[in-house]
Amino acid sequence: MNKVFSVLLGIVFSLALQSCSPQKLPPGEFQRQWMMVAYKDYSKAFLTESKAQIDLSPVKSTQYGAFMGCNRMFLSADFFKNGTVKFSDAGSTMMYCEGRMDLESDFAKDLPTMTKYKIEGHNLTLSNDKGIEMKFIAADWD
Repeated sequence: MNKVFSVLLGIVFSLALQSCSPQKLPPGEFQRQWMMVAYKDYSKAFLTESKAQIDLSPVKSTQYGAFMGCNRMFLSADFFKNGTVKFSDAGSTMMYCEGRMDLESDFAKDLPTMTKYKIEGHNLTLSNDKGIEMKFIAADWD
């Protein structure tokens, strides 16, 4: 009797833990190319000229890409239903581009700290606990 009770208690406990963990957001609204329109003190004109963007159309499962005007960047990301996001495994090619490295360096440094996302219509905002925000607009939006 005690063994049956222990097994049932274990099942209930594991189900309770599983329901408390954040659920991944299903593919859909975030999986597209997003053009950066606001970030730190960079002007919208500079971001547009640099073709700054993050491409959340998956290459493989949770692998994505970004471009900030010089190097191709790659990253992993998990988006959760509760509005949180986890970026990891970021890297890039290693070219030097005069006048473009500050944006790329800032983006590479700040992206892993982004922990929240919000999608409103055709707009995506990534933010962290320090108040830094990255704002994007869907590339396919007219």
